[in-house]
Amino acid sequence: MIFRKLIIAAVLGLGLAAQAVAQETPVQVMKTSTCGCCVAWMEHLNKNGFVTHGHDMLHEALIRYKTDKGVPEEISSCHTANVDGYIVEGHVPAVDIRRLLKERPDAIGIGVPGMPLGSPGMDFGGRNQAFDVFLIKSDGTTEVFSSHPAK
Repeated sequence: MIFRKLIIAAVLGLGLAAQAVAQETPVQVMKTSTCGCCVAWMEHLNKNGFVTHGHDMLHEALIRYKTDKGVPEEISSCHTANVDGYIVEGHVPAVDIRRLLKERPDAIGIGVPGMPLGSPGMDFGGRNQAFDVFLIKSDGTTEVFSSHPAK
């Protein structure tokens, strides 16, 4: 019984440690001032232990920013974030950002193209669709990093 309680305490402690790491990681979000889903995505990250900071940009400046950071056009979405040296494009779930920061692949970052219904920040109205998160490699190619089925 005591051993079981120790194991439970250790598991809970690891969960709190992971959340503490996320809380220490700032997320700089480049977005336009009129995009409500960007703010909703930031709220998703905040609820999952990240600290977000939004930076409003003109649409043309945001497009240029994405290009300068190496985001392929086919991965583009409505906002672009910087997280501990990585680019996070679009409505990427917090769990995938944590995995990126843990595994630290040799890549530009990760992204969800477009604005799939049911993804964080686009989870309204009860409609959703399956979507993939793509790893954006340094050479500009991409591969599936994770898949999220429709709920």
